Amino acid sequence: MLTLTETASTVINTIVAQSPTTETGGLRIQGTGTPETEFQVTVAPSPEATDAVVEKDGARVFLEPSAAQVLDDKTLDAQVAEDGSVRFAISGPTA
Repeated sequence: MLTLTETASTVINTIVAQSPTTETGGLRIQGTGTPETEFQVTVAPSPEATDAVVEKDGARVFLEPSAAQVLDDKTLDAQVAEDGSVRFAISGPTA
């Protein structure tokens, strides 16, 4: 199952809190139907029926089935630039 770093959890909580209709929502990650490394990320009020849900420190990530399969053994991290923009990064398992 995908794991979240502390930074990713903090950033996700901040992003979701900015959308007033998503009190119990999270970020939804879905494949784009192109190479495995491309995903679409949106704020969602709740998971879809087939989504896997990952939670850490109040942050919720909803993974559509194909994204869940690709990200199963990965870690999601986030970086915030000086201008406030956010970049998510996915890393593989560590031995």
